[in-house]
Amino acid sequence: MSINADRVIAVRTGKTVYRDGDTVLKVFDSDYSKADILNEALNQARIEETGLSVPRIIEVTRMDDRWAIRWEYAQGKTLQQLLDEHPDRHSEYLKLLVEIQADVFSRRSPLLNRLRDKLDVMIGKSDLDAVTRYELHTRLDDMPQGKSVCHGDFNPSNVVIKTDGTATVIDWAHATQGDPAADGARSYLLFLQRGDREYAEEYLELFCVRTGMPKAHVQKWMPIVAAALSVKGTPAQRKFLLQWYSSTEK
Repeated sequence: MSINADRVIAVRTGKTVYRDGDTVLKVFDSDYSKADILNEALNQARIEETGLSVPRIIEVTRMDDRWAIRWEYAQGKTLQQLLDEHPDRHSEYLKLLVEIQADVFSRRSPLLNRLRDKLDVMIGKSDLDAVTRYELHTRLDDMPQGKSVCHGDFNPSNVVIKTDGTATVIDWAHATQGDPAADGARSYLLFLQRGDREYAEEYLELFCVRTGMPKAHVQKWMPIVAAALSVKGTPAQRKFLLQWYSSTEK
């Protein structure tokens, strides 16, 4: 089966997402890691078992000599689209974002990879010097492990408000189990990467109130998560994250 390029709905590094009727196809570049693709599909299947509202996976297939994953299509608008269209309602949408994230944390999936293990590997791949990497590894060892489902890329673009008013969470490629505070730290940094400092600070306040976590605990995760995030993304994003790490340590 060939791909209809007219139906492209998103382009990401190493992958393209297409709308195909009432389904979505994520098609990966030919050199994309097969293990990562199959792990993403497995993550999605395990998240489905938690009872969260997520698009159900339909198949993993080959298409034009490339791997592809097919999901149900979630008809609606993302929270990011709603924030862009109605900035005067940003507090309402950020509260909803945090409420949905708290629901994610309430779930368990014991077979998911552990967040601390993933962060440990990513820190080792970062461009930080050996002494700093060692310090971060040591600091990570002292952080709570946690058993909550963590999305790993939880931001307004990955929450869809469907036409019936219900919410569904998409893109579980980075799902792990771990400490919710680390996932909150990542969401905060993602807002900052976009230049949305006002939203970032409001999100953090709402997150701490809703989860009952001290802000200091979430902030303790931030240098660790920033270093791990710096491994991927554009050069500008990597530079931002490494500078952010350095500035918070001084």
